[in-house]
Amino acid sequence: METHTIHPVPQAHRHGRVTDLFSVWFSANMTLLTVVTGALGPAVFGLSLIWSILALVLGNVVGAIFMALHAAQGPRLGVPQMVQSRGQFGIYGSVPIILLVVLMYIGFAASNCVVGGEALAHVLPVFHGNRGVWLIAVLTLLPCMMGYRAIHVCSRVASWVSIVAVIYAIGCGLGGFSRTLLADMHGTVAGFFGAFSVSALWQIAYAPYVSDSSRYLPDEAGSGRQAFWATYGGTVIGAVLPMVLGSLLALSYPSLPLAGALSLTGGRMGDIVLLVLALAIPLANAMSVYCGALCSLTLVQTFCPSWRSGLGGRLVMTVLLLGAALVMSLGMVGDFLKAYTSFLDILMAVLVPWTAINLCDYYLLRHGEYDVMAFFRADGGQYGRFNAPVVLIYLTGVLVELPFMKTGPYTGPLVASLHGVDISWVVSLLVTGVVYCVWAKRCERMGA
Repeated sequence: METHTIHPVPQAHRHGRVTDLFSVWFSANMTLLTVVTGALGPAVFGLSLIWSILALVLGNVVGAIFMALHAAQGPRLGVPQMVQSRGQFGIYGSVPIILLVVLMYIGFAASNCVVGGEALAHVLPVFHGNRGVWLIAVLTLLPCMMGYRAIHVCSRVASWVSIVAVIYAIGCGLGGFSRTLLADMHGTVAGFFGAFSVSALWQIAYAPYVSDSSRYLPDEAGSGRQAFWATYGGTVIGAVLPMVLGSLLALSYPSLPLAGALSLTGGRMGDIVLLVLALAIPLANAMSVYCGALCSLTLVQTFCPSWRSGLGGRLVMTVLLLGAALVMSLGMVGDFLKAYTSFLDILMAVLVPWTAINLCDYYLLRHGEYDVMAFFRADGGQYGRFNAPVVLIYLTGVLVELPFMKTGPYTGPLVASLHGVDISWVVSLLVTGVVYCVWAKRCERMGA
């Protein structure tokens, strides 16, 4: 059972290899929820197989750059990702961001419970209705409670089992795919960029997780660069394969739910493939709930600076967050796809400007040099209690997205002039990053 929580991990307690990050992020993506995300290319954005795969691959390749850059922060600083955000926003200024990230963790866990529950019900009818959702939630609890090392060990095992199942299903799907569909190249620019954005956001949404899974690694020469490539390779390969499978299923069986389509595609082994991917979900869920518990402890410690969280606090937060995810998942069962795409739209708005500020601060301005103990002081040390200019820059990053955003209930005024293409996250990355760097350099010159 892991006893360290949000406080710095001493060098004497560091363990593991950087290459372990590959299996962690590979297995985290090898779930049915990733398959669902890949199905959005044809099902929601109206793309043919070739255009859908191209959009998904490019989106993951680009989005994972921003995600994997956070990996170096774990070995260097030894604290969870959202604790490190106090270095940009201040002790209290980081609170709204952490709250949003906690809601994100709950949303991902709830989505996984719904997809896993539906898959279990298809293979084993005894789990029909909400029973499958409950089982996924219960199976999530053990690795969450065990903590960091258990999640890493389970990831290595899950990686081998999941990749065999996914590659087998892709082979069956391509074997039964109609040649006329392979020759079909229908799609629009807006649809292509929509699928590209969803897959890029899939990676960026992992950004608050990344250093949580690398903070126990030894801080050695080159560990940051190695952590980047291990994380990048694992998350890109792990996401692209099931997303390709999702596109195949959506085009081959457009009228069937995901579980039924996957079962038919795999033939006699279809139900086994479906069961393997369903039972991989608790591991991905464990990462969401585990990281959410660390964020929740960070919130408590913000207002009780002298309190030092331990195993008991982490376990209590784990149960509370998993309970919240279970309640949300039971409400999403009826119309999951609509609820899930709306959830992704919200993630895009709140996470992109945060990751721009965090990465610019770490790599371009401070070059990884932070006073880690100041993150836990009541006054925030050199980072202060509330960094109002940075909070305003973050809000600006959210606001600049609105004219370019295209979601279900809302379309920005500039989307029509862009032929329906949603470029809100690209605009936010650029504007937020540039404004933050200009402000920080100006403060540095004034301080000098």
